[in-house]
Amino acid sequence: MPLVPMKELLLEAEKGKYAVGAFNCNNMEIIQAIINAATIEKAPVIVQASQGAIKYAGIDYIVALTKLAAEKAPVPVALHLDHGTDFNQVCLCIAKGFTSVMIDGSKRSIEENILVTNKVIEVAHSAGISVEAEIGKIGGTEDNVHVSEAEAAYTDPEEAKYFIENTHPDALAIAIGTAHGQYKGVPKLDFERLSKIHALIDTPIVLHGSSGVPDDALREAIARGVSKINIDTNIREAFMAAAKDALAANPKELDPRKVLGPAREAMTEIVREKIRIFGSSNKA
Repeated sequence: MPLVPMKELLLEAEKGKYAVGAFNCNNMEIIQAIINAATIEKAPVIVQASQGAIKYAGIDYIVALTKLAAEKAPVPVALHLDHGTDFNQVCLCIAKGFTSVMIDGSKRSIEENILVTNKVIEVAHSAGISVEAEIGKIGGTEDNVHVSEAEAAYTDPEEAKYFIENTHPDALAIAIGTAHGQYKGVPKLDFERLSKIHALIDTPIVLHGSSGVPDDALREAIARGVSKINIDTNIREAFMAAAKDALAANPKELDPRKVLGPAREAMTEIVREKIRIFGSSNKA
């Protein structure tokens, strides 16, 4: 089916008390793995590309591959820009066919964040495109977006309420203890903070940096109001582990398909696993 706006998926997730998985892509095999997993699990899914992924693969390739995969799939698929920090980049994604964009103004003052978010909302909503915003800084590194431990700040519930009252995006990413990249230990999420934020706003909540978060913690976050969960690092780990195993088994292998095929299968399985944890299986 055609690509759909992310807003549609998240509103259904809120009603059904589950979360939609948002999985980062960088190439054809990752896109295929995400869509294959969603198809098998009969789940709605969000394919998302960061600014780094767009630089690597090319925006036209990302859009064309995802559109083709979505059209062949029997489940709803949204194409989302992850951590857009540049207004022109966001507008390019809208023009090229993304059905959702994120404007990450979390490193700005709250008033500057409100201004840039509203600027994006004006453009995106006029084209029927969903917008995700962020309040509070999520630690770690995702491509060219880096937040140090010193900079990382949990989202203040009252600040989140003020932000939503003055912007009205379709989804809001918050910081409650997750981080991008691989964790050094087991992350501990601030569930009470999440519950307070959920009680104060009527906007679907997004959890970034969810690779490595324990399954029970993800389920608890969903129970307390999270509707979108981002996964990137787990996919990369599965890809690289399977590729390394294939090369170790046959160091002289010259056929990329013998390496990328197993990697695609491994990524499909990890995406399926996450979809089941998120409760979105059979929700398409």
